[in-house]
Amino acid sequence: MAVTGWLESLRAAEKTALLQDGKRMVHYLFPDGKEMAEEYDEKTSELLVRKWRVKNALGALGQWKLEVGEPAFTGPGSLGPELIKESNANPIFMRKDTKTSFQWRIRNLPYPKDVYNVSVDQKERCITVRTINKKYYKKFSIPDLDRYQLPLDAAALSFAHANCTLIISYQKPKEVVVAESELQKELKKVKTAHSSDGDCKTQ
Repeated sequence: MAVTGWLESLRAAEKTALLQDGKRMVHYLFPDGKEMAEEYDEKTSELLVRKWRVKNALGALGQWKLEVGEPAFTGPGSLGPELIKESNANPIFMRKDTKTSFQWRIRNLPYPKDVYNVSVDQKERCITVRTINKKYYKKFSIPDLDRYQLPLDAAALSFAHANCTLIISYQKPKEVVVAESELQKELKKVKTAHSSDGDCKTQ
């Protein structure tokens, strides 16, 4: 029932779409004023970016918060060489999904695979990453499962390590796969403007 509820919320949202540089960009405006923006690969329909924006207590729009995709780097000249060098050495956390899995990558983690412990915390509904040498610790939720109100399953979790990057995968429940397929059908109904057409058209 909850899966259907979120899908209906997406269907009911006011949507605009734009096709640019091989990407389908979709903007959602929900009745409560929240905004969601997504970018999909035009050919594969793979989700590349998802971000959210909400209004603050005074009614002003806040900053976009990234949920899926690679964090944008700060503009040129805003960081000194020392800060850039230090930033590049720190772990970089990002989410990049596949068709069948939610997937996160943590770059700049040089330790071998057997140093990491990746587990599901059922009580807090999150995934926890820690190293046995106590050099790194992080926990993060899966917002999709919260929106669909689905339980976390430890058996769906796996991880790998290569090229100083920890890759964490969580197999999408079949309910999510079906819902995402239904959403793609819905998005094909949205009139899509091309970048040369000017403003996007609203559904």
